[in-house]
Amino acid sequence: MVSMRERFIFVLIALVGAFIITRCTVAQPTYTDSFYYLNAANRLVSGEGLTDAYLWNYVNAPESLPAASHRYWMPLASLFAALGMWLLNAPGNYAAAQLPFTLMYAALVYIGFWLGYRLGGTRRHAWIAGLLTLFSGFFVRFWGETSTFAPYGLAGALCLVWLGLGVLGKRPFIAFFIAGIGAGLGHLTRADGLLLLIVGYITIALQWWQTRQTQIWGAGLLSLTLGYLLVMTPWFLRNLNEIGSLLPASGLQGIWFQEYDDIFSYPFNANPQTFFAEGISILFASRWTALTNNVMRFIAEQGMIIMTPLMLLGLWNRRREPFLRAFWLYALALFITMTFVFPYPGYRGGLFHSAAALVPFWSALGVVGLDDAVDWIARRRRHWNARTAKTIFSGALLALAIVLSLAIIKPAAARTPEMYSELMQNLPPNARVMINDPAALYYFTGFGGVVLPNNSPEVLPEIARRYDIDYLVLEFVNLDSGDTLLAAPRALWFNPDAPPAFLVEVAVGAPNMRLYEIHP
Repeated sequence: MVSMRERFIFVLIALVGAFIITRCTVAQPTYTDSFYYLNAANRLVSGEGLTDAYLWNYVNAPESLPAASHRYWMPLASLFAALGMWLLNAPGNYAAAQLPFTLMYAALVYIGFWLGYRLGGTRRHAWIAGLLTLFSGFFVRFWGETSTFAPYGLAGALCLVWLGLGVLGKRPFIAFFIAGIGAGLGHLTRADGLLLLIVGYITIALQWWQTRQTQIWGAGLLSLTLGYLLVMTPWFLRNLNEIGSLLPASGLQGIWFQEYDDIFSYPFNANPQTFFAEGISILFASRWTALTNNVMRFIAEQGMIIMTPLMLLGLWNRRREPFLRAFWLYALALFITMTFVFPYPGYRGGLFHSAAALVPFWSALGVVGLDDAVDWIARRRRHWNARTAKTIFSGALLALAIVLSLAIIKPAAARTPEMYSELMQNLPPNARVMINDPAALYYFTGFGGVVLPNNSPEVLPEIARRYDIDYLVLEFVNLDSGDTLLAAPRALWFNPDAPPAFLVEVAVGAPNMRLYEIHP
């Protein structure tokens, strides 16, 4: 039995651990998603509303800039970042924006603790599962980002927990209503969060199939839907006002990507005709690429390599437990969706982001799966003391997870890369720039602009005229092999020493970049 005092101690450990990890690993955004969500939050707390001063892709592209934000990604990460800055009265402060994400991370760690006890029944299970959620391998360095990991992890995990409790008959209408709120928050965080609602419907339908209690489970479907709509209705209304539909429909065109860079094509136009233009082989090739990558990502990211067979064993031995039905349905649906429906967005990060909701479940199943393995061996090796072995191997599993997590963590440092400092020195205050990562550009310099298109250079003048773009930046990345790679979609590549006539080079001092003035 885990006492209230012990739970309180673990909550303190979770909070302290979450604060240390997030502050030590992330002092500013480190990748496009995080830059984007924070930029929108900064504009919101500055009184400019949910708007963007740049385009990071051409999906649902507006006619001009600035424009309504979150036309592709969902808004909750930005709203949480804005909330942190608003509560601490610290606009633009990353530590303030990060605060809600740290608290959500700590809450997710406690869910791991709770699930460990729920599935294993001992203090050891609770502590090891909770600490495995805290030291979660490849996820560790992302919990403190102003991105979707922490909010989606918490919303998704809560949804799956309450779906499980609802199926068990513990105040099912309240449980399914709370699960609906979790599904709504998950969807408000990520577009594929809609899977949580779908899994909720399937879970309730399967329970009805077993019990045939139509009235009870019909009310469960209603309460799940009401919880979801309570969260999502304001966003639906905003979208109707801004883009004329409940949700942007073009996100579904990710099904027809021939490569990930299709998202940067101008104009964006992925469809079955373009997808099958060269035959059906692309269908199998793209899905096979996603499958091989996602299997490896599942083993490394969700299973931390060492825990993968243990958590799968734990799930297999408990596959008939009603409480876990929603969890494994969601895990399976997520993998299938991110592999066979949206292969390129899926293996390029979609599976990893959304698997955050599974982390506490896999942590708990890893511990009980370890026990299952020890019991299996102990039945065949009579000299084994199963209880002692479980304690020792649980500690070893946690130690390996901590070592992996610490190996992945890199010390945080807030700094402005030289390229952006050079641009601020060379460009006028209101310049608009075409660049590989306009979200990072805006964060460091305040310059608006658009992303480099996945097209031949001939399209650049048209984009420049439409969005009043003044300059183009090419970045070069030095690879470990010693080669230099142009950071731009391959379709756009041109000789930087002999650019098209409408590009006039501007001399800059920073290495690994070229700056051109556009004369459309």
